[in-house]
Formats: sequence, C-alpha cells, structure tokens
Amino acid sequence: METEDAEESRFVRAHFLPPQIYLSFPENFQRAKRNSINLFKEIIGEKILVCKVLSFERAFYFNLSSGKILLFKLHANRSNVLLYEHDEAIPFKLFRNGITEDRDLDWRTLNKNYDLGWGNFEKLEGNASQFLPTLGAIPRGWLKERGYPDADLQSKWELMQELLDMLETPLFSLIDQKGEIQLSLLPNDNPVKSFSNPIQAVNELFYLALVRGNFEKDKNSLLKKYQEQLKRTKSYIQKSTQKLEELRNSPPPSNLADVIMANLHVFQNGRLEAELMDFYSGENILVKLKPNQKPQDYAASLYRKSKNRKLEWEQLEKTISAKITQAEMLESKIEKLNAIDDFRSLKAFKKTHGEDKALQKEEVILPFKTFEFEGFPIWVGKSAQANDEMLRGYTKKDDLWLHARMVPGSHVLIKTSGLKSIPLAVLETAASLAAFYSKNKNESLAPVIHTEAKYVRKVKGSPAGSVVVEKEKVLMVIPKGPEEIFGKGN
Repeated sequence: METEDAEESRFVRAHFLPPQIYLSFPENFQRAKRNSINLFKEIIGEKILVCKVLSFERAFYFNLSSGKILLFKLHANRSNVLLYEHDEAIPFKLFRNGITEDRDLDWRTLNKNYDLGWGNFEKLEGNASQFLPTLGAIPRGWLKERGYPDADLQSKWELMQELLDMLETPLFSLIDQKGEIQLSLLPNDNPVKSFSNPIQAVNELFYLALVRGNFEKDKNSLLKKYQEQLKRTKSYIQKSTQKLEELRNSPPPSNLADVIMANLHVFQNGRLEAELMDFYSGENILVKLKPNQKPQDYAASLYRKSKNRKLEWEQLEKTISAKITQAEMLESKIEKLNAIDDFRSLKAFKKTHGEDKALQKEEVILPFKTFEFEGFPIWVGKSAQANDEMLRGYTKKDDLWLHARMVPGSHVLIKTSGLKSIPLAVLETAASLAAFYSKNKNESLAPVIHTEAKYVRKVKGSPAGSVVVEKEKVLMVIPKGPEEIFGKGN
C-alpha cells in the first residue's frame, strides 16, 4: 500500500504468510514484476483522514475521505486486511477471502475496554490472563521470571503496575528468542537492537526476521545438506579404505584352491571334509565341500573369486579416489557457502552449482525416492510424470539409468559422480530396486536394462514415462525392496 503527502511517500508492507506475520513501513518499495496485482482499487486516490489503533487489540484502521474504513487485523495466521463502507458492519472486500470468519466481522467489536483498576484485579485474584487477556508471551514471561505466579496479591499488583508503566513508555527492542527475532516493548539485557522509534523497530524486525531470517534459513538448510553429504562421503572413504587394506593383507582365495588341487586324492569316495596342510601358511585348515560338490569345482570357484577379488581391489581404488575428489569439492562448496552473506550471492551460488539441484530443493517435492548404497546415491522415480521430470531436470549424462525390461516401472538412476564404472554390488542393488518398482516385483528373477543416461531420450509427444533407449545391457536380478536391502525405516 502506497501513501503520499506533499513532502514524501510512505509504504505499508504487510506479510501475511504464516507463520511469519510482519508489517513494515519502507520509504521506498519496488513491486515484483510478476505475480503482482492491484487490490482495493476503490480507494486509490483517497485521502487518509485518521489512523487509529483499536484499544487492547492487535488491529488498526484508516478512516478514508469517502467514509470507507480500511482495517488491518493482525491475528497471527488469521491476519487480514478488510475494507468497509461507511457505517457498514460487514466488510465488502477482504484481502484473504479464505478466512471465512472475517466475512461477518464487525470491526467495531474488536475495540475492547478492560477495567485495569485495583478492584477488578482483586476480584480476579490477580489472574493476569483474565485481568489483561492481550498480554503477549514476552510480558507474561517477564512476570513469571519475577515470581508472579507464587507472589501474594499486593506483590502481584505492584509487578503488574510496573509492567504497565513500561508498556506505556516502551523502548522497542529486537530480541533473539531461541533463534527467532521478536519485538519486545520491555527492557532487555542483551537486545539485538533497540529503538525509540516504533517505525524503525518494525522495519528492522521485518528485515531481520523475514528477509535476513529466510536467507539464513535457506543458506543453513543447503549448508546442512552439503555437510551431511560430506559426512557420508568421508564415512564411505573410511570404510572402503579399511576393506581395501583387508583385501591387501589377507591371503587370496587362490591359495586355498592350490591346496585343494594338491590334495584331490583326499576327497575320494565322496568325502566332503578334510583337514589339510596349507603350504602357504604352514597351518592346518579344515576344508568342507557342499553335498555333491567336487573338490575341483570348489577350487575353480575360488580361482574365479580370486580373479574377481583383483577386479574388486582395482574398483575400490578407483572409487575411493573419486570419493576423495568428491569430498574435496564438497569442502570447497561448504567454504564458499559459508562466506555468502546475501540472497543475490546465494542465488548465484545455486545457479553455478546446478548439478546439486536435488540438494537445493526440499526433499518432499523431489520427483524421486532417494537411497544410498556403498556411497552411491540411487534415485527411483515416483510416477510416470516424475520419471520424466527426473530425467529432464536432475540427470547428468554419465549417470547410470536402469529400468525393468519390457514392463511398466520406475526409472532408476545411479549417480556416478563422474566414475566410468561402478561396483557390481551397486549396479545389482539398483537393478533389484528397478525390478521391485515394476510389474515384475513378484517374479523370482527379473531382467533389468541399464545404460548411461545420455543414451536415454524422450520423444516429443510420447506418453509420460516413455523413452527411447540405446546401447542397453541386460542384468538378471531378484526384485528387492528398500526394507530388504537397507533395512526397516527406508
């Protein structure tokens, strides 16, 4: 709302989006270019004859030259602006039409008249809430800190008079109440800021609580997500490094295979177990075969395991190296984010780091479920439309895309962080999820296709979730849901 006289313009800015309800009176204000409309056109150009605050109520009104009344009702999440015709009890226009109780609100009934004399105080036995119902949380806290609830009636009266005297001649202080900036009319030992001018106080409150507060909330939310991701990455590096050391320091499975092959004669006549000398360690070891298993077949499986162990070793080294790089990048982002001090810089940071789009949004609005396995994020689309949104807005070309073969189901992504290959266990886990979130979820074994996301494309006009896939490979897996893979709570 803009007002002006012969000397200056002044604006009334009301923020009625719960839970943050604030007023400010800036000297300059620029309207948003989008999502901005004119309201209460009937009063444009009218003169304000008088501005009054309703007694004992969080409301004030402007009396206009046409006789109309413009009322500002500041009732927390039911705050509203109402326009009345001259002498009309019912408003003919509301700012927030959704507050149905205001459609029949007679503004004159808001004006209260409380008896603040000793007689009434004595009659109410010093009950502060009944004596003065409009006392806010801060004045009530002031009374409680001074022992009001347990004091005798005379002491209560003296405390109440002291409080009312301070409220009559207030010092406007902005105080920090558990991380939230609030306006107090009472003296405070450690105010954020103090003012003698109420306009300056509410303007600063608007800035610190709403503008600055939302900036800090937005920044700290993103910062927390980066820190959590860094914590998970470092945890993965630590666990994988330990696993790598175990692989390096433990004997290869091929050693046992060599011992078995050198003692095949021991397992003649269907014998399934024997104690053999390990000529590598010099110790005796117990070797057990499965029913109907030949010793040479067991040895062959150990040789394969030893070969795969080498591949696992090499993959672990690559993954650890990539995760160390990722941790360094996260630490750099956290350092830059910590140094940001305004919305414009925060917006630029988000745009520069568009690859973190999922982190920059609240999880509840993401179009996919999020999981993590061995340090790799795995995303599962929530619906056909969500599959399209995930592919269009959150996917990098090197991510690995999976889908149950030839049946409807969720798109699944493995965020590869630039790795050219990923551990087989991660691929199999993501494939099991893709099978579970498909029409094949009840099959004992299901085929799942996978390829790099750059080979998946959407055809214009095709149904939601429908894509064209190239260079795919097929993996047979057992469908498994989050609880089976990750445990309960997922």
